[in-house]
Amino acid sequence: MTNSFKFLDQDGSRIDLNAGKIVAIGRNYHAHIEELNNPVPDKPVIFMKPSTALRPLHEPVVIPTDRGAVHYEIELAVLIAEEISCVDEDAVADAIGGYALALDLTLRDVQEEVKNKGLPWEMAKSWDGSCPLGRVLPADTIDPANAELQLVINGEVRQQANTRMMIRGAISLISYISRYFTLEPGDLVLTGTPSGVGSLNAGDQLELSLDQHSESTQITTS
Repeated sequence: MTNSFKFLDQDGSRIDLNAGKIVAIGRNYHAHIEELNNPVPDKPVIFMKPSTALRPLHEPVVIPTDRGAVHYEIELAVLIAEEISCVDEDAVADAIGGYALALDLTLRDVQEEVKNKGLPWEMAKSWDGSCPLGRVLPADTIDPANAELQLVINGEVRQQANTRMMIRGAISLISYISRYFTLEPGDLVLTGTPSGVGSLNAGDQLELSLDQHSESTQITTS
């Protein structure tokens, strides 16, 4: 089955890129590491999501009810517009097609189970619909090293941080990733979540913001 997900720009027009792989980063904010009692990594923690994880953020977010707790994680997403491989940080900016809000939805109980067994995280992170993505903002309108992220659920601020708080910034991460994976047009890089993660429930109303850009969605169940 061909993935029908389409990237949209800030005006709602389609971007002429096919959705590719999603390269995601774990444990990139100190406070989030502390809240989950994880060790601070000495290298970026990388995991993958397939393109089938993508869903439009403006549509209702469907979560499963038979796999334990589903946690929200707001993230800055970076859309890759040009192929890069083994590039230094100076070459990264020219390959960026824009920035977007993303949710890295996580089956937390499943993640704990696979972590305890020393297994990869994909069963908890890579299910269909686990990466709702917002509209893509022009690259020159967002400073990835100094951007404000906020997630409000049912009127309560749950996550709030500046990307200055990242252990490794977006540009550095993309350069690092390119040493191991060729990044192609339509690929996404998720740069990690700040502290404040928690469970989602049916009926929750979510408001996400990246600097002055905001999007909203609601949670429903399958």
